[in-house]
Amino acid sequence: HAMDSKVGEVLLYYCYCEVKDPERLCAWQKALCQHLHLTGKVRVASEGINGTVGGSKVAINLYIEVMLSQPLFKDILCQEDFKSSAGGSHCFPDLRVGVFREIVPMGIDPKIVSYKETGIHLSPQEFHREVEQYLSQANQGQSNTILLDCRNFYESKIGHFQGCLAPDIRKFSYFPSYVDENLELFKDKRVLMYCTGGIRCERGSAYLRSKAVCREVYQLKGGIHKYLEEFPDGFYRGKLFVFDDRYAICSNEDIISACRYCGTLWDQYKLCSSQHCRQLVLTCPSCHNKGLTACCPVCQEKELKVTSRASGQTLKEECECTRRRPRVPIEYVSQRMLDAGK
Repeated sequence: HAMDSKVGEVLLYYCYCEVKDPERLCAWQKALCQHLHLTGKVRVASEGINGTVGGSKVAINLYIEVMLSQPLFKDILCQEDFKSSAGGSHCFPDLRVGVFREIVPMGIDPKIVSYKETGIHLSPQEFHREVEQYLSQANQGQSNTILLDCRNFYESKIGHFQGCLAPDIRKFSYFPSYVDENLELFKDKRVLMYCTGGIRCERGSAYLRSKAVCREVYQLKGGIHKYLEEFPDGFYRGKLFVFDDRYAICSNEDIISACRYCGTLWDQYKLCSSQHCRQLVLTCPSCHNKGLTACCPVCQEKELKVTSRASGQTLKEECECTRRRPRVPIEYVSQRMLDAGK
């Protein structure tokens, strides 16, 4: 499996633009992907398109070419907007193309907080300089900047920028509440935000700006993906979480997270072994071999029960990890963040 992940590519891109007929764009997109034997997920909405697709190199290049010549995107999308990594169609179980209200699920009506009100986009080079400056100031305990990771906790857990504030949230739709509950934190601050490919920052920065408390809001153009192309050994440490069967891609050898059970350094996710649980778990090979394969003791128990019963039911799992985690964490300002900078 490790070998064939190098054969093709996985492509990540988005384009915010006015789409008059999302249904039609969706049908076209589906036909295009099927024709090129691509798998993955594509979200279409009246505010644009967001996709991550896998296939052969030839198919991916054709796809990019067609996307760049599609009249809808022609003047907005450019070659730079496509981020690719080693992979292929085997990285996704199937192809899903659908029409949604938002191309990234923040849970806020695009009419209320529009992508048109984003922060200031910084190139990887500019962002790198900003982070460098922020880290040296934070070391002297005098920073007016917050380096904000707007991804989910299981993403930032295995890789993040040094000295970042990484919210302990489970999905991006909790991000607006996170901002609301922690407004004090952002007061008069310069915020440098980043995400995987840049799309969550487009809406996230617009939401933060709509609160009118920050001094300035900046975002990393092209996300961590583009940053790592320029600075594979820069201020981003660990792996980059991706939403496909690979779970993570790697630019440096750092491992910054640990096995859930024994604490040894480990950063390769598996799905919790309990049947209906969708949580990811970090469990190292030796713990895995001991049968420690669930995300928490509750799930581990449940798994034993479920396997001994005839399992005809499908439950939406809630487990200890989900219950114990506050939906939206309140940050107790600065000491933790200052320590993180060191």
